[in-house]
Amino acid sequence: MTIKIKEWLQEKSVTEVECLVSDISGIPRGKILPVHKYVSAIETGGLRLPEYVFGQSVTGEYYNSVVLNEIGADIVLRPDFETCRLVPWYEAPTAQIIHDAVNHDGKIVPFAPRAVLARVLALFDEVGLVPVIAPELEFFLVEQSADANNPLVTPTGKSGRAEKARQAYGIDAVNEFDPLFEEIYDHCDVQGLDIDTLSHEAGAAQMEINFNHGSAMDLADQAFLFKRTVRQTALNHKVHATFMAKPMQDQPGSAMHVHTSISNKATERNIFVDENGEQTDEFLHAIAGMQRHLSGAMALMAPYVNSYRRRTGAEDSPANLAWGMDNRTVGLRVPLSNPKSRRIENRLPGADANPYLAIAATLAAIWLGLQEKRRPSRPLKDSGEDLETLPKNLDIALDALEKASPLHDVLGEDFVKLFTEVKRAEADAFLEVISPWEREYLLLNV
Repeated sequence: MTIKIKEWLQEKSVTEVECLVSDISGIPRGKILPVHKYVSAIETGGLRLPEYVFGQSVTGEYYNSVVLNEIGADIVLRPDFETCRLVPWYEAPTAQIIHDAVNHDGKIVPFAPRAVLARVLALFDEVGLVPVIAPELEFFLVEQSADANNPLVTPTGKSGRAEKARQAYGIDAVNEFDPLFEEIYDHCDVQGLDIDTLSHEAGAAQMEINFNHGSAMDLADQAFLFKRTVRQTALNHKVHATFMAKPMQDQPGSAMHVHTSISNKATERNIFVDENGEQTDEFLHAIAGMQRHLSGAMALMAPYVNSYRRRTGAEDSPANLAWGMDNRTVGLRVPLSNPKSRRIENRLPGADANPYLAIAATLAAIWLGLQEKRRPSRPLKDSGEDLETLPKNLDIALDALEKASPLHDVLGEDFVKLFTEVKRAEADAFLEVISPWEREYLLLNV
């Protein structure tokens, strides 16, 4: 692999390399090295980070952990050649390479998010199955502001006016920011990010990008890099792009819908349909697994206090585990498609979720369903807005995750412990903040 990477770096005339890993929050961490130092480091195993990077919270804090090494020992970064890409927004040729984290004995670090997804995929691989994934990511464009106390507002487009009304699927509304989106497409093309369609979502200046379907790890890598790409491109156009689940009080939330099917490795057949195009028992078992286990995995799909502000139960953010054909009010939608494309759309994850962990949670629930061979509820043909069955806040979701022992076996016990440690610490940090609502209604009234 080292030889391949050296050849690729030389071919692209790269001068610097960004060594990326995803932390629990999905934030890119790592190092930037001159190319000759990078090559030397991967040849000698000298490319290292402290292990506690994977226990770092979204606020940048480190906490006591029963999982992480107490002395802050290093882990070694091992590059994945398939993830070598150029960084399109730098003038000097710069590479970005996603790395796996391994211990000094060569064993994978089990609580790294990419390793968690790899662990789940290995279960499918052992029985000759291949998950096929297609994420959809929503985000808002907002004005830049240095004051976090100010509510977010939509930016001014080409017309000179800020979008106020909701413009779902509005063509002219997308064209308001056409130069920005053209640059996003250009940057994605350079990086080989296989995005499909761009559309305007229900919120003011809210957009959605759909990815073409592919292997789960590749799509998780692409989603990880895409979020960084959109944020950076927005900065170049003097606006902010945010993947917060609920950035504005009077606007809808942003989701990361995950479309999933399972293919037989030998026959390349979608196991959700039989030779006649009819749904199979495996299709029903997969839905049953999602219904049974996604509530316990909710914290992986909604990992922040803000995530639960999105859970309104309305069509754009269902808060239930019902399923139905082409029904957007349920958490588990089966889009209308030809038989070969039969898939299940998990509509529960927020755009703020770590792509590796949201996809791992989805697949873990499907895997458990295939093993348990249960039957799902009947498909819902009407509205599911009154069927709120999911955790309503982060604390309840973390309680559910701690009790979900089947998920621990699939995702890894150490990862679940570390994840809950970090997220409980973030929830406690949030409780230390006094909000404008409290000052407005409690200051003089209680």
